[in-house]
Amino acid sequence: MKLNIAFPATGAQKMIEIDDEKKLRAVYDKRMGAEIDGEELGEEFKGYIFRISGGNDKQGFPMKQGVLSQKRVRLMLSKGLSCYRPRRRGERKRKSVRGCIVGPDISILNLVIVKKGDGEVAGLSDVMVQNRLGPKRANNIRLMFNLDKDDDVRKYVLGRTFTNKAGKEKTKRPKIQRLITPQRLQRKRDEARMKKKAIEKRLREEQAYQKLAKQRMKEAKERRASEASKRKSRNSKKE
Repeated sequence: MKLNIAFPATGAQKMIEIDDEKKLRAVYDKRMGAEIDGEELGEEFKGYIFRISGGNDKQGFPMKQGVLSQKRVRLMLSKGLSCYRPRRRGERKRKSVRGCIVGPDISILNLVIVKKGDGEVAGLSDVMVQNRLGPKRANNIRLMFNLDKDDDVRKYVLGRTFTNKAGKEKTKRPKIQRLITPQRLQRKRDEARMKKKAIEKRLREEQAYQKLAKQRMKEAKERRASEASKRKSRNSKKE
């Protein structure tokens, strides 16, 4: 059985293979989330405590938390459940998954170090893996490095240095999201000014329309009154 061990404190991972059944008895019949003593897996892990976080069987089917079985089962899965990603809205699908109890047919078992022992494990606890991807949002960068609003966030973005095809060293950094710059503030002021200008223009046009409508109503009223007086005068002459 292969053991994929992860150490979140250093960000390192290491895969080891154990064929000794006596050592593997320490993980058999344990559920996902259970903790095991590292000394049972080998002397180099003395003092370490591991937590079982998952695994795959020999056919590649993943272990699913909550399925109390050592065998493979078929479950109707929908959005929000582990071991399934819907391709369409409202889609459900019956998928084969492995139970959460570790058995001899598990090919790869994922372990996470909960407590570090006294000794160092080569390639796991003696190395520090840098984060390749850091936060992109300005407030999250400030939170990560404990910055104030006056500090320049652009100096603290995590980047990576690589050599391109031409042999030159280049540094790539992500674009900072929600970054407040003088250009952004000027753009917001321009937008507010244009909005205010549009409101004033609408009010002027509305006032001009109301004035014109009153004038047209007055002219129509005077026209009706003059026509009524003309009809009245014609009728009086006929009599």
